Amino acid sequence: MSSLRAKIQDVFNEPACEKNRGRDAKSRKEGCSKPLTPGAAAGGCAFDGAKIVLQPITDVAHLIHAPLACEGNSWDNRGAASSGPTLWRTSFTTDLTELDVVMGQGERKLFKAIREIKEAYAPPAIFVYPTCVTALIGDDIEAVCKRAAEKFSLPVVPVKAPGFVGSKNLGNKLAGEALLDHVIGTVEPDDAGPYDINILGEFNLSGEFWLVKPLLDRLGIRVRACIPGDARYFDIACAHRARAAMMVCSTALINLARKMEQRWEIPFFEGSFYGITDTSEALRQISQLLVKKGADPEILGRTEALIEEEEAIAWKKLAAYGPRLEGKRVLLNTGGVKSWSVVHALMEIGIEIVGTSVKKSTVEDKERIKQILKDDNHMFEQMAPRELYAMLSEHKADIMLSGGRTQFIALKAKTPWLDINQERQHPYAGYDGMVELVRQIDLAIHNPIWCQVREPAPWDCQPAVREELPRTKSETATLHVVQEFAGTTTDDFGEC
Repeated sequence: MSSLRAKIQDVFNEPACEKNRGRDAKSRKEGCSKPLTPGAAAGGCAFDGAKIVLQPITDVAHLIHAPLACEGNSWDNRGAASSGPTLWRTSFTTDLTELDVVMGQGERKLFKAIREIKEAYAPPAIFVYPTCVTALIGDDIEAVCKRAAEKFSLPVVPVKAPGFVGSKNLGNKLAGEALLDHVIGTVEPDDAGPYDINILGEFNLSGEFWLVKPLLDRLGIRVRACIPGDARYFDIACAHRARAAMMVCSTALINLARKMEQRWEIPFFEGSFYGITDTSEALRQISQLLVKKGADPEILGRTEALIEEEEAIAWKKLAAYGPRLEGKRVLLNTGGVKSWSVVHALMEIGIEIVGTSVKKSTVEDKERIKQILKDDNHMFEQMAPRELYAMLSEHKADIMLSGGRTQFIALKAKTPWLDINQERQHPYAGYDGMVELVRQIDLAIHNPIWCQVREPAPWDCQPAVREELPRTKSETATLHVVQEFAGTTTDDFGEC
């Protein structure tokens, strides 16, 4: 437990974090994120964050040393995609019971589970995740993993991120520490070249990275490791021989990028593959870093030629949507890199941004938003559901882009909604991804269903009363009784 405490303090003291650098020594030890309230894990715990980062490594067996519910609540929590192995889609857990805890059988059960996975699936590695229960009862995960690795001649990696130590974001960083301590640098590749790069913080949601990788392939740039999206254990183990790196989501793995630069002199920059301009700029910066590390400068010319060609194709496709979307207002309720990269992407085609959330954004992310929007009036740290509903019901936005948790607010306000977070079904990265994003926004805004749901319901329309024939005294008395019961008079009846 003392080693875990030291690791957490090291992660909190992150020199590459602008927010952290501005604090004094005492404040820095308190951590980058707001501590969890006991019993309230909404938004994810540290275990959940570690699982998010490591589960997309597709050929590895991910074993949860915990009661069954811990695995059930964290499995498949991101829509990452794999181009090959499917082992990561299989759930493994030691399924501890009360009897195991009382009798001290946790470590024995963990060792047995590792052996069964090795014999049944023969994975290249097994990642073991302790959770709150197994960390509190004191199971020595590291010792069991070390013994199992020696016994079975198989890398068994302890991921020390039990849920109670902090937030999901802290778990992201602890997962990066596990890769640094036990995986990266453990294998020496025999094919290292001057055009090898790493992509960090890219999760390949809905296969997004597959829209970007062909562009790099055309430039002769090889992705040595994409961490974690569609990754393989061997590729990550060899990641220390890349010449440059691109950081896609700094809130998750900034510590991994910084320490790889310190240990293996791999320079990195933070960029985005959302939007035409940002995709082009990312390709330029990758090429420039490779040239600084010894690659042939001719790659710069080939990069500019590729950018010119791809931008022309993308803008030609987007031209059809310009008249339909120009002046449309978008509300972004997301965070992290998307809080500024998607803003920039949408503004390129004439869409107005009425607001963007910065709850999960870094200081650098917020500065980028200010530069793009020219002010910070459209930035909000957090907006309560009631405020979101009021904004949408008053038609201050034509569509909301957010995650699944707020979609029902938009639907209740009878406003189009599009999923921009990890549950999305469409890839939005790269040039083709930008076209797809605009296409989905156009489909959502101009869907004819919105004209129908905004019409008054038939039962809210009172039909006009037409006296074509004289009423009898009985009919008139009955009508007055009905009107009195309904709280109306004859003057209230009319067209809706």
